[in-house]
Amino acid sequence: MPEKQPIPYALYRAEQVRALDRCAIERHDIPAAELMQRAGRAAFEVLQARWPAARRVLVLAGAGNNGGDGYVLAAEALAAGLDVRLLTLGDHTKRSAASAAAAARFAERGGAAEPYQRLPGDVDIIVDALLGTGLTRAVAGHWAEAIDAVNASRAPVLALDIPSGLAADTGQVLGSAVRAAATISFIGLKQGCFTARGPACCGALHFDGLAVPPAIYASEVLSARRVDWRKERELLPPRAADAHKGTAGHVLVVGGAPGTSGAVRLAGEAALRAGAGLVTVATHPEHAALLNLTRPELMVQGVSSADGLLQAAARADVIAVGPGLGREAWGEALLEAVLGLERRLVVDADALNLLARAPRRREHWVLTPHPGEAARLLEQRVADIEQDRFAAAAALQARYGGAVVLKGAGTIVHGPGQRPPAVCSDGNPAMASAGMGDALTGIIAALWAQAPALDPQQAASAAVCLHAAAGDRAAAGADRGLLAGDLIDTLPQLFIGRVQP
Repeated sequence: MPEKQPIPYALYRAEQVRALDRCAIERHDIPAAELMQRAGRAAFEVLQARWPAARRVLVLAGAGNNGGDGYVLAAEALAAGLDVRLLTLGDHTKRSAASAAAAARFAERGGAAEPYQRLPGDVDIIVDALLGTGLTRAVAGHWAEAIDAVNASRAPVLALDIPSGLAADTGQVLGSAVRAAATISFIGLKQGCFTARGPACCGALHFDGLAVPPAIYASEVLSARRVDWRKERELLPPRAADAHKGTAGHVLVVGGAPGTSGAVRLAGEAALRAGAGLVTVATHPEHAALLNLTRPELMVQGVSSADGLLQAAARADVIAVGPGLGREAWGEALLEAVLGLERRLVVDADALNLLARAPRRREHWVLTPHPGEAARLLEQRVADIEQDRFAAAAALQARYGGAVVLKGAGTIVHGPGQRPPAVCSDGNPAMASAGMGDALTGIIAALWAQAPALDPQQAASAAVCLHAAAGDRAAAGADRGLLAGDLIDTLPQLFIGRVQP
């Protein structure tokens, strides 16, 4: 199996990747046909590595350069002795010179292209080379029929550059989109592959830079950056060998109206497991005493009013407010008290819903909305948020300041200034269960309390990646059945090797 190229951290919009492509061709004299040959060969290597037993290959080729990559792969498959069938969609009389040359090479090797009528059933692997990154409108007609047939097939799909029908900039499905088992992306990674519907459509993501000169990347400023725990853990200083609880940060978690004590318990426990030296939970007196029965390491204080909160808040380095807070008078009073303090804040759940009623801005906080909360904060519909998650995160940050964590598949962290937004590439569908957001809130607060030099975006990005990595470890490949408590229990394992000698 060929060595897999590492996935870069730089992400780009579709127009930027096309600019990188032009730069390689025009400034560095790499013919477009050569880039196409490299792309098709790299894709065939992935096909062979992932599906070594596949003998019957079906290539669906559009009329653009994406289709040209498919012709190259088909020619390579023929040369390897595989049974290849290539079906075309679109007007191939208008294809580029490079694509025409690739089609000619395929024919020279004995290949025959046929117009698509229906999807044959006797195939081992389908190669999606229909539509590239330039798609801007909804897929319809014959194209949509072909994509729907691909998704109904039992054969796995390898998508070239991006699954057909997926918006490269936003990760939205434009009418219909191929759901691939694997995707190989060329030259630059597209930001839409990592958020919204992107991860579900792309499957396992591979990358090949096509051996273009590194200098071409200086011509474009990345639009976003991919983040994962492997990289973001470098933001946290190693813990000194003589550390004690007083040097590891004090987190205060505020929330837990009657009937919702579990939310603050999860947030508090996550903060402890993520390394906070001390965690105090300020919650409703009705159940304050009960929290210590199951987690005695938490310091629990029952507060009936804002006045009772101030003593606990005085000792805190970071305050996390919102889990189970409720939207009634008790929760409102506690939130107002917290907002009146000069503390670093993590704002989640009902605190966000209350904030939507009376918006305000500050710079030293982290807001953690899911799409529903984001819609309320921006006075939009959830569909508007999901239509372009990057734009929504930017709008939230512009209105409320600080750093914004827009949760969901491909969580986005957007901070102030010129630093590009971060997109977490870890995580899994088993994390779609109650309490995961409460755990994330505690983790953000804990990391920020331990590393006060971090700005809000750095603290949030590191925590999002730690949360996702813990979810991946706890799920162990499962796609459901994961509890927030399972994730929390794995957190210490992610810090192995962090002690300073």
